[in-house]
Formats: sequence, C-alpha cells, structure tokens
Amino acid sequence: MCGIVGYGGFRNAGSVLLEGLLLLEYRGYDSFGIAVDAGSDLLVMKRAGRISDATTNLPAFENFTNTEKDWYTGIGHTRWATHGPPCDSNAHPHFDCTGKIAIVHNGIIENYHTLKEELIRAGHVFSSDTDSEVVAHLLEDAYFSKDGQNTPIRTVANAVEIVQGQLHGSYAILVLVASTEEIVAVRCNSPLVLGIGDSEFIFASDMLPIIEYTNRVVYPDDGDIICVTKLGYHIYRKGDGTKAPDPYPVTILTLSPQQVKKGGYPHYMLKEIYEEPEVLYQAVHSLTPDTVPRALMDAEYITVVACGTSYHAGMIFGHMLEATTGKIVRLEIGSEFKYAHSPVRGVLLTISQSGETADTVAAVRRGSCFNFESVVITNVLGSSITREATHTLLMHAGPEISVAATKSFIAQLGVLLQIVNCSSGGVFEEELSHVHKAIVPILSLSFDAAVDICVPAEHMFYIGRGVFYPVMMEGALKLKEISYIHAEAYAAGELKHGPFALLSPETPVVAVCLPGSTYAVMTGNLKEIKARGSPLIVLGDPHAPELIELADCIIPIKHEGVMTDIFTTSVALQLLAYHVASRLGRDIDKPRNLAKSVTVE
Repeated sequence: MCGIVGYGGFRNAGSVLLEGLLLLEYRGYDSFGIAVDAGSDLLVMKRAGRISDATTNLPAFENFTNTEKDWYTGIGHTRWATHGPPCDSNAHPHFDCTGKIAIVHNGIIENYHTLKEELIRAGHVFSSDTDSEVVAHLLEDAYFSKDGQNTPIRTVANAVEIVQGQLHGSYAILVLVASTEEIVAVRCNSPLVLGIGDSEFIFASDMLPIIEYTNRVVYPDDGDIICVTKLGYHIYRKGDGTKAPDPYPVTILTLSPQQVKKGGYPHYMLKEIYEEPEVLYQAVHSLTPDTVPRALMDAEYITVVACGTSYHAGMIFGHMLEATTGKIVRLEIGSEFKYAHSPVRGVLLTISQSGETADTVAAVRRGSCFNFESVVITNVLGSSITREATHTLLMHAGPEISVAATKSFIAQLGVLLQIVNCSSGGVFEEELSHVHKAIVPILSLSFDAAVDICVPAEHMFYIGRGVFYPVMMEGALKLKEISYIHAEAYAAGELKHGPFALLSPETPVVAVCLPGSTYAVMTGNLKEIKARGSPLIVLGDPHAPELIELADCIIPIKHEGVMTDIFTTSVALQLLAYHVASRLGRDIDKPRNLAKSVTVE
C-alpha cells in the first residue's frame, strides 16, 4: 500500500526520489521521506503529510547531493500507517543505532514484536512505533562488528540475507548504507520492480517512477536479493548467497510517460472515465474462445475470489454466467477466503487490478495447495499474482492513477462478460462488439439535478434487482470513497426488511429501473419508497410515465440489452459520484485513508 523508490545513477538522487514519490501519491499514504548517501553520512528528510503540500517548505529536499560525483544513491518511501500513527518519527526511512544504515519497507513484519523485544534486551534503542524499524537494527547486528568500532564484517547483501531469515511476513525492503554507494533490495510477497537504464537503476513499487527513465525492467522473485552498484546489478537467489546462474529476463514496457498525465482534465478520475470507451473495446476484443483458458471454458464449477470493486465485477460475472450457461459460480471475498471451506472441484478465478492485492494473491497460493488451476484477471503483467497463477488474462486498461477504480472496473467487466459470451456460444457477440459505443453518450449527460439532491445528504441508499444489485453496490462504493457520503446498496426487495426505518426526506435513494423481468416489481418498490418521502434518483427511461411520476430526477439510460445496460448504468454511477464529490470540494483522486493497491492482508 505504501510506495518505494530507490535510485542509483548519475542524476541528483534527491530530485529523482522526490519526483518518483510524487508519482506514487495515488497509492495512498500519510507520511514520506528520503535518505541519500552523502559519503560518510546519510542525509535524511522525513515527515508526516503529503509531499505535494510540503515541497514548497523543503527547498533542500531536492538538493541533498552536495558533492560532485559520477554516482549517487538514495531511497525514498511513502507510508500508509499500520503500526503507529502518522507522524515524523514513524515516517520512513528508519535507521539503526549508528545512523549509518537506512531502510524503507512495504508490507508487515509479523514477528516484529518478538524481534523488537530481543533487540531492546541487547541494548538497541528504537525511535518509532513501526514494525519496519526492527529491520534496520537487525542489519546493524549482521553488518557491523560488536567491538564498538562499527567495522563492517560482511557485505551488505550477506547481511540482508541473514536478516531475511529472521523475518516473517511480507516485505519489499531497500537498504542504504553510508559510503557503500550501493542499494540492496529484497522482496517477499510485496511488489518491487527494478528499472534498468543507461548507467542508472531505479527501484519502485510500480512502473510510474520508472518509465520517466527507462522502459527496461526486471521482476525479482520472492526471496531474491538485488544489489545495485555503478558496475551493474546482481540478483542473488534466496538462501545460497550466490549470483543467480542465469540472467533475469528483461521486460520491455509499452507504457509511456504521456499516458500518466492528466491531459487537461481537472482530475485523473474524470480522465480515466473518459478513456472507458477505448478501454472497453480493448478489453472485449482481447479475448476470443481460443484465448480463454480451456480450463475455464470447460469448468462446471468456478470459485471467484476478489476484493472491493473487483468483487463487484465478479458478482456481475457470476450472475450472468449462471443465467446463461448453468455453470455454478461461488463468490468469495479475498480477505475471507482463507477462512472458508476449500471448494472441492472447479477452477479458481481471481480478479485484481494491480495484481498485488495481498488477500487475492494469498487466495491463489491457497488454491495451488489444493491443486486448483487458477486464472487471474489483472491489469499488470509481471505483478505478483501473475507469477502465482496458472493462467493470466490482461484487462488492457492502461495506468489508473485515481484511487477510486473506474476504467479498471469497466475493463474487468469487459473481460469477464466476454468470457460469459464465449462460454455461452457467442450469444452476446453482436451486443458486446458495439457496447463501447453505448457508453459514449453517458459521458455528456448533465448530473446537476441529481447532484443537488445528493450533496446535502449524510446517508443514501442504492437499490437494484438481479444483476443490477452488484452494479448498485459498486455505485454506492464510488460515492462513499470520494464524496464521504455514507451510501449502502441493497437488493431492492430487502429495503422492507429493516432499512425502511431509515427512509426520510433527508435520505435519497438511487435506483436503476430498466425494462426487463424485474421492471414491474421495481416500480412497485419505488412507490413504497416515495410514500416514505425519500427523494428518488432513477436511472431509466426519461419518457416512461411511471418514472416521471415517481422520480425527483431521472438519469436517462437507453435500454439496449442487459450487457449494454450493465455498462451504461455503471458509467453513469461513476459520473454521479464524481460530480457529487467535485461539488463538495473533495480530494477526488486521493480520498482520505485509502490506498490504490492494498498490499497487506
């Protein structure tokens, strides 16, 4: 969930780290810091808050390099608090007692409490509440002599290997030791990528800081130790302390820096919503019956595991696949899968935009223990989950910077519903081939009347029936995430089983009511709600007499078929959430307390 950047090369390390951390702001964080090797000492700057809010007050932050050299090294971090509150002392980097060793860490050290107690008994003094700081102190014991002279007794890479054997949990760690002019990294169940430039190297949690400098990357395996110096880079296999016998494959990225810029839009979220027609086209047309894994096509029983927005996409998939093929689909929330009874047959289908969602990655590993074939749908080739799964299907959404998932959700649906189409003999072929065109008119709708109703509200309900129940779950989630209005989604018939007690003129209800088998009963639900005085925002036909009579506001949706309706209503709900949050002046791309990639369980 945090962000990591490390740099070794000919540029000002402070500047590169700062720029890289700014690009990682979208991941969500509450403090930040960098450390640079200045020779005999490490220069450090860290504090609570956002980099973008603090840079005007940190003129020295970009000018840590105070000597003329041909090689500079440094590490940086953005922290999303887990152990200890956001504050300057808990911000990374963390240091050993000598101040010569700095580390940044993503993940969770599960046995940190035991390690910390042992270190304190041995005389170590801690300056933070974090689990991460134990790594720096363990490295001090492994790297320096105990004669009080702080003499190195082994290489940094060997010290990291010793410490690695003491850690339980998940981690991506960068280590910087004063005067060594090297960066040593190790990863286990946490994302880390190495970019290889011309006479420079850059580590990062994802691609965004890297693509400014190179399109050549290496993905280390779990347990590998990576050492970067001005002579090059070496990757050491876990446990043997020797250079990897074969060079790691270098991947050439197709991502460009221009793809991650706002392009004139006020927010990344709005830009990404406007990219959805093209993204949907790519997602749908990336799959054919020949490219869908045969195990998935043949399976009569599928277990879907995902979290958040991806879980909602999985629910829509399950509803449509069961309705059209008779296959059985079991849905599991990623964070609960480890506590569930293992399915006895079928295929494991997991969905993760980043490919680093810790609970979903853990589900794939658990599935492999039971010899399941696993299919993953993700946006990031080379991510952790792609290296665990049997088969990978890419959603081709491109970079998504805004924390709230929009185009990645549409891309997930594109892939999932194309799987439904392929599994059902192509019955939706015609509709899906043109569905990207149907969402274009949604982008130009006015949401002012609906926004007027939502903005004063503290609580709202979202309701739908059938496949539109999970669509409304995703709509409610978007509103919660970026507007901070409490919104809950219900299957429309469930409001009478308790939530009706909360209906009032101050509690708006958003409903989808389109032609189909549930239309009549849905209009009946709307009448029940209207009788309780709740304002009604309805996604439906603006010319339908019954909706005109009941709705305070109609968001016009043209009914063209269930597949198309899923996409058009989803995009409309995204835009409703965006415009409400914009009217309220929220920080839309970086909502409070949230992270883009949830890399801890």
